[in-house]
Amino acid sequence: MSIGDLYAIGAALVWSFALILMRVAGHQIPPIPLTFFKNVVALALFTLTLLVLGEPLYIALHSSDYVRLVISAVIGIAVADTMIAAAVNRLGASLQALADCAYAPSIAFVGFMMFGEILSTWEIIGGIFVLFGVFVGATMTAEIKKPKDLWVGILLAAGAHVVMAVGILMVRDILREESLVWVCSFRFLIGAFAMYIYALVRYQGRVAETLFLGFLRPDMWRSMIPMAILGPYLATLFWVAGFKYLEAGRAAIFNQLSTVFIILLAYFLLGEKLSGRKMLGVALAIVGAGLVAAH
Repeated sequence: MSIGDLYAIGAALVWSFALILMRVAGHQIPPIPLTFFKNVVALALFTLTLLVLGEPLYIALHSSDYVRLVISAVIGIAVADTMIAAAVNRLGASLQALADCAYAPSIAFVGFMMFGEILSTWEIIGGIFVLFGVFVGATMTAEIKKPKDLWVGILLAAGAHVVMAVGILMVRDILREESLVWVCSFRFLIGAFAMYIYALVRYQGRVAETLFLGFLRPDMWRSMIPMAILGPYLATLFWVAGFKYLEAGRAAIFNQLSTVFIILLAYFLLGEKLSGRKMLGVALAIVGAGLVAAH
């Protein structure tokens, strides 16, 4: 296996553990402060990594490249990460993993819309499998509090992957030319800043007790700090590295292994049930995602 393969598989594995911890923390910390906490911790870790590696904190890029990086960070980190946290709160970890199968088709769809990459017959068939799998597996479980949460959660999760795909693919050329750690650091800096500006507008005088709630709850740091290290820091590094060293399709199929990892972890660590319908939906969605990513 190549180093790129290992990066992509590593991204799936560490992200799976991070999502389980996100599920635990999400019982008490709402999506926006939870996302802000993990993004700030990740930013600190990326900055420390730059200093340890002796890499510059500023890179001279064209202004248009910086504009793309800013847009990529706002939609791919501030928006998409919050959508994922909200989806996990509604669906639970295993159904979230099922919705995550929209990842590979999202990459293919966005690649077509942004770069004119033509969808093959197999990619179209794979997309149909994914959609069918999500509909088959999308059933009420003990983790879902209200019927509305089922479809809202699935739409949030699937939509997050489309947004995330746009965010990463619009700066793919920069990723391949510049330092991975620096690009990740800059994106998380902008993502955290965007969330702070949003909170100032929305919460006004209540920013401290809303956006910074995660920092005010040391009793939750036991799950939140490992979540931040595994998810936005390690998983992001591995995920971006996979796209740098591999073709998008090959990276996506290895990333999709997170579906299997999350479902197994949710069963063993969270006690979430594995119904036959859910497993069938997962199987269909994984087959579809594989067809998209492999072709």
